[in-house]
Amino acid sequence: MKREDIKPLPEYFDKYINKVENIPVLEALEISLRELETLPVDAYEKLGNNVYEPGKWTVKDILQHLIDTERVFSYRATAFSRNETGQVLSFDEGLYVAQADANRRSLQELIQELKTVRRSFIELYKSFTPEMLLRKGKGFKGEYSVLSIGFIIPGHQRWHLEVLEERYFPLLKTSVKH
Repeated sequence: MKREDIKPLPEYFDKYINKVENIPVLEALEISLRELETLPVDAYEKLGNNVYEPGKWTVKDILQHLIDTERVFSYRATAFSRNETGQVLSFDEGLYVAQADANRRSLQELIQELKTVRRSFIELYKSFTPEMLLRKGKGFKGEYSVLSIGFIIPGHQRWHLEVLEERYFPLLKTSVKH
């Protein structure tokens, strides 16, 4: 099933979904895994723990956020595919980032974990039938489908990688602030 099969596009998450091409969901997930293979690790290393303004996340915090979000959405996709009738819990992304203490870890560890989580997510999606992909569940931002989650994850990744490129990479050309 493709992105165009998501009807209606869920509010809030549409900004992530629309970052992904109108291709089959498994293809979108495989492309997102390949994108992780080509991350500009040298630039991330040079950035270190620098941020573009006080209170923003570091590169490592962003990678940890991608990992945590994917784990939460793996649960949601599983729950929705199994016809869970209750609303799934939301999560406080700021709290998760603060408690994860990602800056003590190496970039390589975080990237490897993200790839492992993505491979697991892909295997989960291989197990879904078309009927399961169309099942919906209730989240904190309304109702959305298993299929939409399959596009939210690669789009969410692209969103954050674009933020790194647009807001963090300019720090490499100027004096970097902590």
